[in-house]
Amino acid sequence: QVQLEESGGGLVQAGGSLRLSCAASGPTASNFVMGWFRQAPGKERDFVAAITWSGGLTNYADSVKGRFTISRDNAKNTVVLQMNTLKPEDTAVYFCAARVGVPSPSRYTYHYWGQGTQVTVSS
Repeated sequence: QVQLEESGGGLVQAGGSLRLSCAASGPTASNFVMGWFRQAPGKERDFVAAITWSGGLTNYADSVKGRFTISRDNAKNTVVLQMNTLKPEDTAVYFCAARVGVPSPSRYTYHYWGQGTQVTVSS
């Protein structure tokens, strides 16, 4: 069973930066895809970014392109989401997720989920 644990959330002013990490444990595979999603109160859980575990292929939501960067550290079994130029509308609980295959923006195709970490951006 793959387990995911997010860290790095917090409160930041608009224009600031945060770095989220997702540590994976268990039987991770070279064909895993790691993704980040976010969910604001009363809203759907939306795709943010994804990366293949071995190939480095990435995919981003249009709303975060140019501001967020997803990367991986295979030696540490960790995926990082660097968030720059944060906006109040980025406020949400951010979830790490994993699936087998190719990066996908659909939350329904991810098999494993972390508990989430709160990101709050003040104006």
